[in-house]
Amino acid sequence: MGLAYNTYLNGDKIFGCKNCKTHLATADAIISRNFRGQHGKAYLFNTVVNTTQLEAVERSMTTGRHQVRDVNCKQCKETVGWKYDKAYEQSEKYKEGKFILEAELLCQVY
Repeated sequence: MGLAYNTYLNGDKIFGCKNCKTHLATADAIISRNFRGQHGKAYLFNTVVNTTQLEAVERSMTTGRHQVRDVNCKQCKETVGWKYDKAYEQSEKYKEGKFILEAELLCQVY
C-alpha cells in the first residue's frame, strides 16, 4: 500500500474541511443548496474528493427512508456529511449516489 495523496481542486469557489482545509468539492458540483443537515444548512453535491465513506446504514429522514453512509474527511477523519446509496421513495431517487456536505462543517478555500 502506497502513500495516500490528496486531490487539489481548481475553481473560483472551493469548499474544504473546516477542521483541516482539505479540498472537498467545488461550487460547480453543487446540485442543490436547499438541504438541511444535523448542523443546519447543507448542500447536495454531484461529486466530492478526499473523503472516506463508512458502512451503509438505514436512516429515516424528513424526506423518507434512505440507505446512507457517513462521509469523513480523508485527512483529519472529521465527519463532513453523508452519501445517499439508496432512496426508497420514487421521488427521492435523484439523490442516489450524491453527497450531502453540511455548511457548518465546511470552509471556503482560496
